[in-house]
Amino acid sequence: MTAERAWRITATAFCFAVFGLGGLGFLLLGPLLTLIPGTARRHAFTRGLMRRGMGAFVLLMRGCGVISLSVHDAHRLQRRGQFILANHPSLLDVVLLIALTPHADCVVKAALWRNPFLRWPVAAAGFLRNDDGPGVVDAAIRSVRNGNNLIVFPEGTRSMPGAGLRFLRGAGNIAVRGELAVTPVLIVSSEPMLPKHRPWYRVPRRRPHFTVRVLDDLSPTALVPEPIPAGLGARRYTERLQQRFTEEIARHEPATR
Repeated sequence: MTAERAWRITATAFCFAVFGLGGLGFLLLGPLLTLIPGTARRHAFTRGLMRRGMGAFVLLMRGCGVISLSVHDAHRLQRRGQFILANHPSLLDVVLLIALTPHADCVVKAALWRNPFLRWPVAAAGFLRNDDGPGVVDAAIRSVRNGNNLIVFPEGTRSMPGAGLRFLRGAGNIAVRGELAVTPVLIVSSEPMLPKHRPWYRVPRRRPHFTVRVLDDLSPTALVPEPIPAGLGARRYTERLQQRFTEEIARHEPATR
């Protein structure tokens, strides 16, 4: 093992210890956040706090040499009322996107509500639970129309290194039933970093470089222009969205290696 890689293991441990302390701070602060009057005001304050915290964590990881990062067309994320869809190669994806996106809302796993460190912040931020059945689709559409920037990973979970994308239909249902434009975000890492089923201490041989590309918006009819029932439309939308992301990854991934 090289000295540089040993340092990255140590630095990664340090960064996640700091992240854990931040989670502990939210655990202590969480009950106070619920006292902020007005649901919208409470959500906005908590989301702003989380964005600053995630931004500080990204700066820490870059400063310690754990990752490097380049972002293209980040200004596109500064608008209101966006439906942001991204691929999901790493545990850091949601950290990067929340750090880059003001007024971010998320559809998150219900397990986070049972996590003692994360339960309070996700509740105070008003994030959407993915176990709410059909109700989550209506809530997601309502969130975007209310001016939030909703972040969804169509894969539903992190992808395996080297495996192809496999999008679930949830994002397609939201886009089709809500007739929403989509802001696609492509996340590519030069080395596998915190992918699914890999512990944090198994750092890659070389420092990973993350590239975040905010692509051109897709209009509500860009992928499914033909008038068809919503269920079939969501299925076709998902298939074509997956194909679009696969093509974009093939275009941009070699440039990071």
